[in-house]
Amino acid sequence: MMINSNAIVSATEANQNFSKVARMAEAQGRVVVFKNNRPKYLLIDLDTEPQIEMTEDEKLDFVAARILREHRAAFEELAK
Repeated sequence: MMINSNAIVSATEANQNFSKVARMAEAQGRVVVFKNNRPKYLLIDLDTEPQIEMTEDEKLDFVAARILREHRAAFEELAK
């Protein structure tokens, strides 16, 4: 994911000025919140962000793929 440098805020700023950060998300579609100099959270405007428009089956497939990827070794062990 490409991060617009104008859409980055610190966790402290997001905590202290949430309405400002929310307005940024409305204007730019998304804001990345950094914690300890690393991207930690993504605030998105659900009205304009197309990636959220998934069917329930697509959402399940996405989550299932992530779980399988993260715990592949455990699933392979259980399959023996």
